[in-house]
Amino acid sequence: MRRTRILAGLGIAAVAALALTACNSGSPSSPGGSTDGDTGEDSTWFEVASDVSLDGSPTYDRMVERDGVIVGVKEDQPGLGYLDATTGERTGFDVDIARWIAASLGFDEDQIEFKPIASANREQAIVNGDIDYYVGTYSINDKRKEQIDFAGPYFITGQGLLVAADAEEADALEDFNGKTVCSATGSTPIQNIKANFPDIDTQEYDLYSACVQDLLDGKVDAVTTDQAILIGYAALYPDEVKVTGGLFTEERYGVGLEKGDDVLRAHINDLFTEGGDIWQAIFDKNLGSSGIEVDQPAVDAY
Repeated sequence: MRRTRILAGLGIAAVAALALTACNSGSPSSPGGSTDGDTGEDSTWFEVASDVSLDGSPTYDRMVERDGVIVGVKEDQPGLGYLDATTGERTGFDVDIARWIAASLGFDEDQIEFKPIASANREQAIVNGDIDYYVGTYSINDKRKEQIDFAGPYFITGQGLLVAADAEEADALEDFNGKTVCSATGSTPIQNIKANFPDIDTQEYDLYSACVQDLLDGKVDAVTTDQAILIGYAALYPDEVKVTGGLFTEERYGVGLEKGDDVLRAHINDLFTEGGDIWQAIFDKNLGSSGIEVDQPAVDAY
């Protein structure tokens, strides 16, 4: 499997480029420049498949009966899954991956409903059928696979740290013993700290943006989550925060699916395997100018 490499110590120019990518919309013909249906624009660049047949997929049958797709996403992660509250525009690598999947299933942009789901509620939303699939920095792990299935991985990153711009550089999580680190409730990074670093105090919120606000206000000493997410926040506040240290874990992002829906999982895995050029275009549009170097990972065969 090819491995993702995320570069530490990004330059200001690279960070600024990510900020522009996260906050500006593309033209109608630009990759990933599509908008949420609420804006009244339809600039989808993915070709919508015709004559789709996924016999044996209960999730796909539900989509067809509804004549639409409900996708669980994040909306507070610049460059990955972000909602502009003013314009209603959704942007980001994960959002475009979700659009690509929907198009491969035969659904237009205006047939997609994006539904924000907090990290702690993702498995239950899939189990309940509240969403058809989830694309939002969703790390594949064995505990989650007890309740749901994953397609992918479609991206690999690792746990990193965001600190105040004037803070000392940190090389290890142990540097925060006796300090407070914030992350999203139910996220893999906060579980890692609780299980393995008992001398670190933790603060949890549903949204990473709340953790970042606490960091800006001096209420916590660091925010931890996947470094790809942290780079997006560093782009928004380049004079106030910075990414520090290396990667402390390997996180493999997958598409969360109803457990046992092997037909839909195989379809999405085939899409990732055969659609390398589209995957690269999605990455380049959303994260390519950020200083991140990445190769598309091979999907799991389980």
